[in-house]
Amino acid sequence: MKNFMNQVDSVLEESLDGFAAAHSDIVVLGEDYEFVRRKEIKQGKVALISGGGAGHEPLHAGFVGYGMLDAACPGQIFTSPTPNQMMNAANAVDGGAGVLFIVKNYAGDMMNFQMAAEILDQENATVIVNDDVAVENSTHTTGRRGVAGTLIVERILGAAAERGDSLLELKKLGDAVNKATASMAVALSSCTVPAAGKPTFQISSTDMEIGVGIHGEPGRRRVPLASADEIALELTKAVLDDLALKPGQEVILLVNGFGGTPLLELYLMVNAAHKVLAGAGVSVARHLTGSYVTSLEMAGCSITVCVADSEMLALWDAPVHTAALRWGM
Repeated sequence: MKNFMNQVDSVLEESLDGFAAAHSDIVVLGEDYEFVRRKEIKQGKVALISGGGAGHEPLHAGFVGYGMLDAACPGQIFTSPTPNQMMNAANAVDGGAGVLFIVKNYAGDMMNFQMAAEILDQENATVIVNDDVAVENSTHTTGRRGVAGTLIVERILGAAAERGDSLLELKKLGDAVNKATASMAVALSSCTVPAAGKPTFQISSTDMEIGVGIHGEPGRRRVPLASADEIALELTKAVLDDLALKPGQEVILLVNGFGGTPLLELYLMVNAAHKVLAGAGVSVARHLTGSYVTSLEMAGCSITVCVADSEMLALWDAPVHTAALRWGM
């Protein structure tokens, strides 16, 4: 695997320097690369903080800005940030109305964010994202993983925080959005962590991994490569079953690439997922398509569905201005 890289141990820092330079109108890089924060801190607003290992860009730093996160804490590739990073980020963006942590359900993230929350002086709460239906009833230690649905939670909560919702209101809304959101993924190739220098798992050109995680974790099963329609049917049906969707309901549909899948193919998967949802009588009210929650250069995609009421759709449509998402400004 070839990479644009100087040294393995400086990849994250050099990337963050480039990110901060490219988006200096929106973000500021914290000392010692501990966090990325909004350039302008809004007083009287609940501060939203998320984070996780690098390698999933633009998640999370790409969602720092107006209408989404106030700060994001980056760890090394696929490695949780530390509690100190989270506490320092909270202190840097505290607007006096409390802090809400948005945490993907992975053991390291859960442990470190919990430690930060317990030590913080500020009033705080946590929303846990666990939208991955692939690990339902599995032996995964923390249960369902937080994957692409994290974007939807961060977007809707970001809009609600911007309009002035309280910490308690945001916690309640975040839990409701997470409960209404489900994802399922497929990988056509592995990713290669630069420090490892070799693919995380081996898979032939004629196979695919159904239910893979965003760190290259094994999926539900490995099967022969199928047509796009067949893949979309399996992924979307798993989501439909999990959410117990009924005819007439409206949803947000996110078709997310893992970093190595071209938009040509992602939009093909949008079309395929649309057919499955239409067949179930489900109406797609909003779309988002692209590589937003990635796994380095992995080829593959996930399908995320969020059951959305009128309030959630209004919050989704509200203005947002970040490096990775911009509309309505």
